[in-house]
Amino acid sequence: MITSFAACDMHAGEALAMHAGKAGIMENDQEFHIAFGVDANYFRGMGVAIASIVEKNRATHFVFHVFAFQVSDADQRRLDQLKKAGSVDIVVHIIDPSVFDEFSAFPSFSHFSSAIFTRLLIPAALQRITKRVLYVDADVLCVDSIAELISLDISNAIAAVVEDSGAEAVKMQCEKLDLTHRRYFNSGILYINIENWIANNITQLTILKVLESEKKFMFPDQDALNIILDGRATFIDPKWNFQYNVEGFLKQGDVEFTYPREVKFIHFTGRLKPWHNWNLHKSKYLFQKYQKVSPWAAMPLDAPRNHKEMKMFSQFLFKRKHVIKGVAWYCRYMLNRFMTVTLKSQ
Repeated sequence: MITSFAACDMHAGEALAMHAGKAGIMENDQEFHIAFGVDANYFRGMGVAIASIVEKNRATHFVFHVFAFQVSDADQRRLDQLKKAGSVDIVVHIIDPSVFDEFSAFPSFSHFSSAIFTRLLIPAALQRITKRVLYVDADVLCVDSIAELISLDISNAIAAVVEDSGAEAVKMQCEKLDLTHRRYFNSGILYINIENWIANNITQLTILKVLESEKKFMFPDQDALNIILDGRATFIDPKWNFQYNVEGFLKQGDVEFTYPREVKFIHFTGRLKPWHNWNLHKSKYLFQKYQKVSPWAAMPLDAPRNHKEMKMFSQFLFKRKHVIKGVAWYCRYMLNRFMTVTLKSQ
């Protein structure tokens, strides 16, 4: 099912509600809405994330909303297979790029990919379909029941969030962004009260903050959301967004994969993802476990695609004392980098 919308406003939400109503997807007490915003590079990750959520929550009926600028025929077929196999609803919302036309007058707009604003479109698009929605990044896996989160009362909240990992990093971001309440959250998982979000104009204010700010944001939409929701976000337990940076562990030579028993969602932050075949960390086995029960089961893990990834892979190999293979990949890195620089200079 594919739905298009042209503007992030009341009309878009009403159009989606009418379309969804015809398909029988109107909110009731037995279903829970989860949304993703993805591009082509993250479709497999999102599909496996959905498979993990379904696997750990068999008694819950989910409506998954996929927001994207385009969907390949192959990915659409996989989503259809996932829908049939999991007894879930999956609604694809194709984003019309003209939704951002009102911001094109900002000189800074061209500096950003429209994809970073995708998650901000979700509340308006779903406002006549559900009162609440859980936004989930595509690099997240569910490892336990989320019944407790589903039953959480967020009637007085705008969004329930989890603090970003690393005390020093959080402190630095709070100072950099001048956050009065000294708390900085990771936006990879947002449990949104749609009515309160829209009433407080969060989407519009966040986009404007990105485009107007003279600050150089490290994570544009996340940093701007933290400014707009400073003192207004509801912080919940870290188990709902347990952030795991695989690259950091591999740089230390640590390939073992452990996490606290109470964790519900594992969020693989950083550049290295569990669907990369050059990931030497054992976390990728968890990803492969859920991929095997998804329509993406036959898809091989991603090889290094550019000279930066090739260099990282060679460094990980050296760290693991795989010298010959490390040298081979370092040579591939040097060749790829040389060709890249040569092409840019022509």
